[in-house]
Amino acid sequence: MGSIYGEPAVVRRLERRGALRSVTGSSTVAAAVMVGAALLALVVANTPLYEGTEWLLSQPLELGAGPLTVSLTVEQFVNDFLMAVFFLLVGIELKYEMTVGQLRRPRQAMLPMLAAVGGVCVPALIYLALNLGAPTARGWAVPIATDIAFALGVVSLLGDRISPSTKVFFQTLAIADDILAIVVIALFYGQVPQLGWCLAALACTGALAALARARVYSLAPYVVVGLVLWACLFNSGIHATLAGVILAFALPSRSDVRLGELGGWLERRAHDLDDTYDDAHHVLGQHDFTEGAWRVERVMHHVTPPLQRMERYVSVAVNFGVLPLFAFVNAELHLVGENLGSLLTSPVAHGVYLGAVVGKPLGIVLVTVLLVRLGFARLPRGMDWPQVVAVGLLGGVGFTMSILITGLAFADPADAVAAKCAILLASVSSAVLGLAFARLAVRRPGRRRASGERADSPAPRDVRPGQGVS
Repeated sequence: MGSIYGEPAVVRRLERRGALRSVTGSSTVAAAVMVGAALLALVVANTPLYEGTEWLLSQPLELGAGPLTVSLTVEQFVNDFLMAVFFLLVGIELKYEMTVGQLRRPRQAMLPMLAAVGGVCVPALIYLALNLGAPTARGWAVPIATDIAFALGVVSLLGDRISPSTKVFFQTLAIADDILAIVVIALFYGQVPQLGWCLAALACTGALAALARARVYSLAPYVVVGLVLWACLFNSGIHATLAGVILAFALPSRSDVRLGELGGWLERRAHDLDDTYDDAHHVLGQHDFTEGAWRVERVMHHVTPPLQRMERYVSVAVNFGVLPLFAFVNAELHLVGENLGSLLTSPVAHGVYLGAVVGKPLGIVLVTVLLVRLGFARLPRGMDWPQVVAVGLLGGVGFTMSILITGLAFADPADAVAAKCAILLASVSSAVLGLAFARLAVRRPGRRRASGERADSPAPRDVRPGQGVS
């Protein structure tokens, strides 16, 4: 069968694009890029480049027009605007899972979701116990978040030692963790709300809902209203990144094409194209043919739901642009002149580190054991208790959301530096402990099947970093 592409160069170009997509779609590669950006930030922060970088990040910017003009610094642009795009991707993943993924079956998703609640509460309690009565108690939410980008990148290193059902469990847990972190930011880390701007944001949310109800399938109106919503939230005192989540849930998840009739329609259009094509003339002179092809192209574009189209547009930019840039801007730890002894003895550092490394696995495992022992739920097929412990340990790998909450929780730069040091150390410790435990205690697939367990659970949807990202 001959190729539809007449030129070998076209085929080679498409093959290169396919290879590039396989790289950009890899959670491991994206996590490695973010780690590299964080390491670069650590190097820059302790060299003569630090002052120039700080100057650049403090430069003022203005976005918008008229009453919607927003004044912010380059650093705020990254943390408030670009991270809203990250939250858009998080919201898309949440809606996907609630529509056709694990979260559409509440009973099936209940065990990992409740385990995520345990993995949030115990770290917060450990942190509060070590900072009780101090102003630093405001940072209780820093150790609660699991960074799905880093954590799934670490899980991928274990190969088939971790069963597909365990990966689904961990993915669902991380998604629930994202939901809880978003709620925490909205409720506890905003400023005093400005009523007028809050009402304007509410009106924008209503406009997005109206667009979805009117079955508007073009992305442009949603993006415009979403940008206005972001400006309103930024001025309202509510964390502006929530605009991304709201926009994601407004995007239609259905196609505006009758998919059951698409095959017959395409067959008729193919006959029409055959009738109008004249091999003796240049394609530019075949207006009927190119007009018919353009109509087919437009219909095929609309086959993909707006939610999925938006994901394709932003996922690579988020994973290889927004998140590495966020890591570079926020992982800067200027340790020159710092008292390392005071950092190591800081109750903030102790609370964050122990909350993540001890509290996360303790909360996840205890809640899972309790629910299973009470008969409320069962472990998924192919998942055993050593894998539950491995998931708990890897749950302490936190970065994106923890760094974001650090910037919101601490006014004292010394406390923020202590928290960031603890976040990085806790993430490395959790990753090492999780990998070591899994390699020592988790049985290989052949041994699991020999013990009568089934490893035939469906593999999870590939989750890219930033989708739950945190």
